[in-house]
Order: sequence, then structure tokens, then C-alpha cells
Amino acid sequence: MEKILNKRKIREVEKYLVRWKRFMAESNTWEKREGLGNAREALEEFKERMNVEVRRQEKIDIVEERYFRRGELPGKFMVKMLYGWDDRKFKKKYLKKLERNWQKWKSVSLEEKP
Repeated sequence: MEKILNKRKIREVEKYLVRWKRFMAESNTWEKREGLGNAREALEEFKERMNVEVRRQEKIDIVEERYFRRGELPGKFMVKMLYGWDDRKFKKKYLKKLERNWQKWKSVSLEEKP
């Protein structure tokens, strides 16, 4: 075994996606935990990687939550993120125009739907 790539639980049975040494990705298999008796190091490494990934995702969620706490609408947030506009450079006049166009687009798209 080279390493463990993923984990899933089906009907209360944990299975791990295993990458085998000297085999292509098509040869990866889902194995029960009991079948991985000699792979304790691989299991520990997988758990550590997952813990790091969970902590990284929690940090991202906290940062995103801060943006929405400021009372911004998600649409405004997306425009700023996509175009890299800063609050100090984002003109109120343009923001009002953007909101007006968004409202028009939203009302038209809702009316056209059957």
C-alpha cells in the first residue's frame, strides 16, 4: 500500500480508499478497516492530513463569515471578490446602479420562468 486517499462510511462500516504501490489510479480500492491491519502508519498519516484539512477549512469559513457579518449582500461580496474592488474605491453611485440592475434582472428572470 502506498497511502490512504479517502474515507467513507456506508451502513456503519468505515472503508478507506487505498492507493497501491506500482499501480495506476484505476487500481485504487475501497478496503474495510479490518483489512488494513498492517497499515497503522498510513492510517495515522491520513488522519493527520484530514485534521489539517479540517482546520484549514474552518479558517476559511471564519474569514468568509467576517465578510458577511459586515452586513454585505452576497451579490456585493461576489462582485468585489471577482473584480478585486476595494471598499474605499467602490463608489456609492456605482453600487446603487449595480443594485438597480440586479433588481431589474432578478424581476425579469423570475417573470420569464414558467
